Amino acid sequence: MTTVTFLAHSGFLAELPSVTLLFDWWKGTLPALRPGVPLYVFASHRHQDHFNPGIFALDDGTRDVRFLLGRDFKPRDLERRGAAPGTAEKCRILKSGETCSLPRAETEALPSTDEGAAFLATADGLTLFHAGDLNWWHWEGEDRAWNRNMEVNFKRYTEPLRGRKIDLAMLPLDPRLGEDGFRGPRYFLETADIRRFLPMHQWGDFGFTEQFLIRYPEFRDRTLPVTAEGQVFQL
Repeated sequence: MTTVTFLAHSGFLAELPSVTLLFDWWKGTLPALRPGVPLYVFASHRHQDHFNPGIFALDDGTRDVRFLLGRDFKPRDLERRGAAPGTAEKCRILKSGETCSLPRAETEALPSTDEGAAFLATADGLTLFHAGDLNWWHWEGEDRAWNRNMEVNFKRYTEPLRGRKIDLAMLPLDPRLGEDGFRGPRYFLETADIRRFLPMHQWGDFGFTEQFLIRYPEFRDRTLPVTAEGQVFQL
């Protein structure tokens, strides 16, 4: 049994049988962590809606804690951002295409169309994907060349996911883009073999998921709509 808790915005806590994975915890109440179970903390990038320096306080000596960070973090900045010297040694900054093997999980970093990285993590026979800000950002008002360049980069960066089995994908479905916000998740769902999709980066507008599903009903069976902070999903 795997339990996934939506914390807020793009933050999720995934409790697998042998390890706990924490993604982009910015705000929201963190459930009590299981004692003694290793904790791997992911921060896709430094934007304040994806990273809170408070994550480093989770290295409190009660469990094995590791930190996997996007490429926009710099080793020399970790202590300034709140990591004690011993905690900074437990941080791994992943460049695009780089992999990291930890005792309980394998992680691969993909480039982002914004900052930092997206993470593909495999543990206990399950593969989870957290996109961070890797998305097809098509903004009304940007010039055609900018939007075209974004499309090209997004499709190039997501190509490693083509045909890959992903048990759970946490993907941006951002209502600020209007229907152009459908582009990214639709492409992810058509490119990879995604079994379950959790929308994120919705700025509290959870009804936007239903708009997406009305437009693309073929994805309804794979979508787990988020309706409130603290919502728990059993997989």
